[in-house]
Order: sequence, then structure tokens, then C-alpha cells
Amino acid sequence: MKIGFLGLGNMGQAVAANLLKGGHELLVWNRSPGASQALVGQGATAVSEPAQAFAADVVFSMLADDKALRAVLLDSGLLKQLKGPLIHVNMATIAVAFADELAGLHAAQGVDYIAAPVMGRPNVAAAGKLNIIAAGSAQAIDTVQPLFDLIGTKTWHIGETPSSANVMKLAMNFMLVSAIEAMSEAAVLVTRHGLKSADLVELASSTVFPGPVYAGYGALIGERQYEPAAFKAVLGLKDVDLALAAAGQVSVHMPLADMVRAHLQDAMEHGQGEMDLAVLAEVAERRNPR
Repeated sequence: MKIGFLGLGNMGQAVAANLLKGGHELLVWNRSPGASQALVGQGATAVSEPAQAFAADVVFSMLADDKALRAVLLDSGLLKQLKGPLIHVNMATIAVAFADELAGLHAAQGVDYIAAPVMGRPNVAAAGKLNIIAAGSAQAIDTVQPLFDLIGTKTWHIGETPSSANVMKLAMNFMLVSAIEAMSEAAVLVTRHGLKSADLVELASSTVFPGPVYAGYGALIGERQYEPAAFKAVLGLKDVDLALAAAGQVSVHMPLADMVRAHLQDAMEHGQGEMDLAVLAEVAERRNPR
């Protein structure tokens, strides 16, 4: 299958590499061309314009945020030039309202649009073990399922309305950030009593909170290691903002999200936005001066 791929950050690189391993022809584009070189070495073809990547059967996009996706697809006029048969799989975590807008615009062009944000850090993506949250036309999802099988262990079908996948992803990311906030506050509690936060993390992740969140982010908190970042604090703030916006659409109050947002904003103000989300532990320390 001929596949286009836009957006080659840490996650995009890993996903694209696994598609290549599946024996598919891959056209790759990234705003910074240098990011394409590793994939070119693996057999991909780098293109200079996003439109060239859409000369394919299926196009995956994994751009950073709403602004980047809007610039590439809408502001450029690219989407209005597209026509079916074509499937666009958007793996970015974007606003629910924007997802609805994109679904309508794709439908007007006769292009199938699938929202497929993923759960997993870059190392999970590299191993092809992502969880894929997919929503859109059932027929289109069936068509790309063999591709999803190359990059993930399970595809969660959320329905035919693409934005449903974005709602679910934002809810999951809100829970993730909240768990890190809880670990951060608990770590301050035990260390102020002369105990080791690493011991707390080991106890928690070995008993009532097994799994990658408490074990992975907890280890970073215990070691106070926030770089290199697998999931940057600035992206966590973006996702919490998007979750709050989605909540506002349906008059849902999320006081915990408001608090976590304030703590992430604190990280931004202290120049820690590019650090891993686990840097919330440093925010908790600042908010509890000795």
C-alpha cells in the first residue's frame, strides 16, 4: 500500500518506521526536513510539500497540535484540493470542536477521515505496542486495520463520529496527568518525613497501582529525572486545556483539571515546559516551601 506520513517527531518517527517494516511504500514529510533522513535510510521517500504526501492510498498525520494541523491542511488550501478515494488517519490529540470541523470538511471532499490518537510513549511506539483509539467510518477503519496492527497491540473502536476518539483520548490524558500530580504530592509528603520517594513508587507500582503510569512516571519522580522528555509538560498543558474546552461544550465541571492546569502553568513559568510531565514533582516542591 502507498502511504503518506506527515509529522516526524519522536512518536511519528517510531510509527512510520513500523509501517515501513510492514513492507509498505512510504512518502514522508516534516516541517524540518532533517527529521526525514533516518526514515529515508530505511526506504522511505521524503517529499518537500505536504500535498505530495497525499498522493497515496492512506495518509497518516501526527502533527503537534491544532495550529500545526490547521496550517498544513486548511490555511494552505490543501484539503480543498483532495478527493477520494482517500483515507486520512489523524493521530494527533486535537480539540473536539476542531475534530468535528475536520470531519465535515473531509466529507465535503469525499475523503474518509479517521481520528486515531494513540496511548503510549515513544518507546512503546517503537515496539509497535500502542493502543489506538479509533473513530470514523467502520469500512475505512477495516481498510486500515492491517496498518494499525503493525503499530499497535489493540485498536479500540469508539464509534463512527471521529471526534469521539478525541474525547476519549483527552479523558485518558487528563487521568494520566492527574495521576502524576497525585504521585508528585505524595512524594513530597514522604520525603518531608525522611522517607525515599523511590520507595513509595516501588510500593505503589508493585501493589495497588501496577502499570506503566505509576511505574514509568513514578520512576522519573523518584530519580528527579525530567530529561529527555517522552511527554513534555507543555503538551500536558495543551491536553488539559483541550479537556477543559471539551468539558465546557457539555457543561461539565472539572475542578481537578483546573488545579492541575495551574500547576502545569507554574512549570511553564519556571522554564520547565520542555521537561517531562514528571516535572510536576518540582512544582509540588515549590508549592510546599520548607
